[in-house]
Amino acid sequence: MKKMRLFLSLAVMLALVGALLSSCKPGTQGTSLIMGTATTGGTFYPVGVAIATLTTQKLDKSDGIRMTAISTAGSGENIKLMQKKEAQMGILQSLFGSMAWQGKGKYEGKKVEFLRSMTMLWENVEHFAIDAKFKKNGNISDLQGIKGKKFSIGQKGSGTEVSGRIILGGVGFQVDKDFSLEYLGYNPSASALQDGRIQGVNIPAGVPATAITQAFATMRANKIVVLSFSDEQIKKVNTNYPVWSRFVIKAGTYPGQKEDILTISQPNFLSVHKDVSADVVYKTLKTIYDNLPFLVEKHKATKDMKLDRAILGLSVPLHPGAVKFYQEKGIKIPAELMPPK
Repeated sequence: MKKMRLFLSLAVMLALVGALLSSCKPGTQGTSLIMGTATTGGTFYPVGVAIATLTTQKLDKSDGIRMTAISTAGSGENIKLMQKKEAQMGILQSLFGSMAWQGKGKYEGKKVEFLRSMTMLWENVEHFAIDAKFKKNGNISDLQGIKGKKFSIGQKGSGTEVSGRIILGGVGFQVDKDFSLEYLGYNPSASALQDGRIQGVNIPAGVPATAITQAFATMRANKIVVLSFSDEQIKKVNTNYPVWSRFVIKAGTYPGQKEDILTISQPNFLSVHKDVSADVVYKTLKTIYDNLPFLVEKHKATKDMKLDRAILGLSVPLHPGAVKFYQEKGIKIPAELMPPK
């Protein structure tokens, strides 16, 4: 964890130095943007890097817009970085956006008013995986079998931890009481499961998730189980924050996976600080949607990104630059997604 914090601090410092050297302000020639993602074993990081690479390649010479994606602890830390203006953008779970904008849950009484949305990205698919020796029916209720044992719920303060707590609480678990919690990133979680140092993991990510692929390949499919959810369990999970829906991980997605996994997912979206200029947000969105094949080539999770789905499931009002872009494309924007005056 200390190493991760040091890495993050260095990455932010280097990015900020780059921004200072460019002597720029948002909305002028020479704009440097920092995007918070998550740990390297999930999907936030590679997709964030792809978006940053694309933006810089297409807009640096013509508009002086450069972007850097940095590894972080995920949604919670990305919001903190934007609040401190150490980042201007961040990839967030829909759950975190909903809590932050409404001032509920983790943000009770502390509404995050600077937050704006740009676009939906992909579905964040829940992978609750356990050692196969604890499997009974392949359902999330199989976590009963590892009560009292070690379970990695994600890095502290991350979207992984918060969403994991809400999901498990919704299906009847008392997380702190029922499990011996480990706070590991995705790749360390997968490695610990393979080594038998933990018995279960929580890895929400776009499909295919690198860490889960690693675990399936190393442990073999008969040694690991990604748990499913029943329709009734989905209803319970959505009691307070109705952001999850059914997601089917098709057989063959992971090495040796012979059957579909009936799990759940929530949307992820690209957020931005309200102080970033409308021109920068507009040009960044235009670049993304003019070059979707580039993103799909970099990560399969982006294959479902389409203009007609760009604002579906957003839990935070749009940035004015995003409003301009979508209105030009003929997309009708609901009142609740219009920026506050």
